[in-house]
Amino acid sequence: MRRRITLRYPERDLEMGTVEAALLGLMALLLAFSFSMAATRFESRRQTIIDEANLLNTGILRCDLYPDSVKQSLLSGFKKYLELRISYFRVGDDEGKIKAALDDADKQFRSLWSKAVLLSSDQENRLRSEQMIQVLISLRNIMTTREAGRIAGVPALIIMVLLALVFVGSFLTGFGIKPGKRSVLLSVCFSLMTSIVLYLVMELSRPRQGFVNVNSAEEKLVDLRKMFP
Repeated sequence: MRRRITLRYPERDLEMGTVEAALLGLMALLLAFSFSMAATRFESRRQTIIDEANLLNTGILRCDLYPDSVKQSLLSGFKKYLELRISYFRVGDDEGKIKAALDDADKQFRSLWSKAVLLSSDQENRLRSEQMIQVLISLRNIMTTREAGRIAGVPALIIMVLLALVFVGSFLTGFGIKPGKRSVLLSVCFSLMTSIVLYLVMELSRPRQGFVNVNSAEEKLVDLRKMFP
């Protein structure tokens, strides 16, 4: 386009260094902001899964404080709840299956809660049950936090504006290079690195798919299966 304009209007000044620098600076700012947002939320999701695994581990261990008859009943409930929380992650991004997994986990949680509340009315089991109730409350809260974290990604509007800035900034950068002075290597490097950063931003916003995921954190939940006979 620059070559055509130069041939048609040889007297026109096509230098736009200030505009190009300002737009590239804005693009870099938004790229950094988006990457920081995506990375922070990714780490938050990973930490939430680990926190949930730690809470479940605490709850399972506290079952040992009860008499054997009660212990087995609670362990059975925790085992079912654990399997439902594992399935919540493994259903991927299917909203219908996610909702079903959440509903099933909520029902199982209510069953555990009812048992703990009932046991707390027993003088012999009151102290044990009060400790268990604290764990269950935290489990309920972490379930809500984890679901909110799944939904919270980089807003689509920011991604769209970022893409527009990348396209416009790339166009102006190419337009600003005089005909005959373009380097194919630099053009490829610029396009490649910009695309990689954009890809990483979108990958960090979708931790249930792609190469950047929270599978390693989810394995901490799967490892809890070893605690059951």
